[in-house]
Amino acid sequence: MKLYFDIDTQIDFMFPAGALYVPGAEKLLPRIAQLNRDAVMHGGKLISTACAHDEDDPEFKQWPPHCVKGTVGQTRPAALLVGNGQIILEKQQLNLFTNPNADALIRALDPDECIVYGVVTEYCVKECAVGLRERGYKVSILRDAIQSLNPAEADSFLRDFGG
Repeated sequence: MKLYFDIDTQIDFMFPAGALYVPGAEKLLPRIAQLNRDAVMHGGKLISTACAHDEDDPEFKQWPPHCVKGTVGQTRPAALLVGNGQIILEKQQLNLFTNPNADALIRALDPDECIVYGVVTEYCVKECAVGLRERGYKVSILRDAIQSLNPAEADSFLRDFGG
C-alpha cells in the first residue's frame, strides 16, 4: 500500500496573502488536489501534516508568526481536503516525527512506499522524507508537487536524497 504525505499545504504557506507565503506554491494546488484524491480513491492512504502553533510559539523567533491554531491561515484550501481516508497530523515543529503519534500511525499503516510532496522542500518536506527513510521506508519525493524558498538549498537536498 502506498502512503501519501501532503506536507503543510496550508493557507499561510500556499497563497500570497499567507503569513509565510512560499512564492509559487499556489500553482501546485491542482496537482496536489489530484494526488490527494488519487491517494484515497485508489487504495492508498493520505497523511496531511499541519503546522499548528500557539500565539507565542518559540519558532516565531526564527520565522514570522504563521499557522496559529484556530486561524484561517492554519487551515487547508478546500480543494485539498478529501474527507474519509485523509488523516491530518498536527505538528508544532518542522519535523512530522515530533508529533508523538506519527511513528505508531505510520507503522500501523505499514506502507510499501511513501510518496512525499508539499511545502517547503528544504524544511518540512525534507524532514519528513529523511525521517521516513531513517525508519526504513521506501520514499519518493514528487518533484512536480513541491515548492521551495531557497531553490539552491532544495536542489542540493534533492540531489543528495535521490529517489
